[in-house]
Parts: sequence; C-alpha cells; structure tokens
Amino acid sequence: MWGLVPLFWPLLKPAGAIEILAHRMVWSLAFVAVALVFVRRWAWAGELLRQPRRLALVAVAAAVITVNWGVYIWSVNSGHVVEASLGYFINPLVTIAMGVLLLKERLRPLQWAAVGVGFSAVVVLTVGYGQPPWISLTLAFSFATYGLVKKKVNLGGVESLAAETAIQFLPAVGYLVWLGSRGDATFMSEGAGHAALLASTGVVTALPLVCFGAAAIRVPLSTLGLLQYLAPVFQFLLGVLYFHEEMPVERWAGFSLVWLALCLLTFDVWRTAAAGRRRLESARAKTPAATPVDV
Repeated sequence: MWGLVPLFWPLLKPAGAIEILAHRMVWSLAFVAVALVFVRRWAWAGELLRQPRRLALVAVAAAVITVNWGVYIWSVNSGHVVEASLGYFINPLVTIAMGVLLLKERLRPLQWAAVGVGFSAVVVLTVGYGQPPWISLTLAFSFATYGLVKKKVNLGGVESLAAETAIQFLPAVGYLVWLGSRGDATFMSEGAGHAALLASTGVVTALPLVCFGAAAIRVPLSTLGLLQYLAPVFQFLLGVLYFHEEMPVERWAGFSLVWLALCLLTFDVWRTAAAGRRRLESARAKTPAATPVDV
C-alpha cells in the first residue's frame, strides 16, 4: 500500500499539496478515532496528558511528520517520484547515522561501510543534479527523526497517530477554513467524487500503519525491515515505468551506490541475526536437562 501511494496523490488534483496535507491530517484523526472507539482503547490518552515531556515529544513527532507528508505529496504531484523514493532508500542509513551521532551507538564495520557508501551516493547525486537532492534528504531526515522521537514516546501505532493528528487537527482545520473563505478550497467545488477522495486520505494514511503495527508483532524484526524496502522499490518503478521520469547516468550511478549500501546493511543484519541464533542454540545445548525429582 505504501509503495502504491504515488498513484493516489495525483487523483486529488486540482487540490494543492497543502490542501491535501490538511485534509490528510483531519481525516486521519477521524479514521483513528473511529478505530479507537471500536476497540475501546482510550486509557493511554489520560496518561499521556499527565506527562508533559512525553506530550511535547508527540508534538515534535507531529511537526516532523507534517514536513514529511507535505514534502512527499508535493514531490509526487510535481513529478519527483524517483527522488522521493530515494529518500526512503537512504532512510535506514540516515537512521544509523543519527544513532551514532545522537545516541552514541557503536557500529559494526559493515554498517560503517554502508554509511560511507550511502554518503558517496549523495555526493554523486549532488554532482549530477548540480545541487544536493533536497527532496530525498528532507524525506530521509524527517522520517528518521520521526522514528527516533516515536521510539522515545513508546506509543502503539494507532494511538500514536491519534495523538499526532489531534495536535495537527486545529491548524489543519484553520487552514481549510481560511482557504474556503478565499474561495480557493476544492473540497466542495469539484464534485462529490473529489470530496470523497480527499476524505479517503485518512484511510490511505492510517490503514497501512495499522497493518504495519499488526505485522510487527507477528513476524521477525529482520523480516519486517526487509519488507520495508518494498515501498521505495515500488515507488522507484512507478517513477520510471509509469510516470516516465528521466534517469540519466549519474542518477543510475547514485541509486546503484545506495542499493549497494543497503545490500551491505542487509547482509550485516542477516549475519548478526544468524550468529545470535547459533549462540542461543549453543547455550541451550550446553544447559543440562532438568533431572526429575521424586516427591
């Protein structure tokens, strides 16, 4: 679903990126509110309101994901699908770099190599574009920051989205009211089909996240990480094959370096997980079986 989202945003034209973004915030809150009523999970909200520091982190997450959503919608509807996909390809590398710089995490040699190759890719693309790939970097850094903040907030997927969109709600509604007062809103002026598509931005936003949250507790984390590469792969293929965006040699070179970095990263994760399993099996084999005791 995340990989096919670039097909959805162009359907919302002539609405501009900011109007689409505002509707996405409003209708996402409506969708998750209905979901929370259905499952009767509200206790977390009271706890969150009594924790100002945690609430402040949710506000930061809401601000960062607002930037991410807005840039992504604009980039797709402006013909930059390939560059947007690059942002999500390099996101794991940015996340690792932030872990080193902000959390003082230590990297294994292959992780260092992956980050170095990823940095080289950005340099190659910068030379090719004549400027840094700002769309890709903004998407990568905003989403990596979002992940870092959410890790500290430690809320479930639906609850987190509800809290974030609750913070976004009033500014979004205010913008839509202001836009309507100027006669520039498209929600009521482009027909019922257009209005329904704008309202469905809540489903498009929340449903993949709900599925992701459900998958996270059912499959190994290493598998989940690999599956997340599918979204930018689909986005890249749509950009090249469906939207027919240009792929000059320097862009292919940059993407190839990014893919090499991801291969190094994936191999390192797989090797580390395999070594951990072997150690666990060895420890179990050395543990003596319990001896039955007569009572």
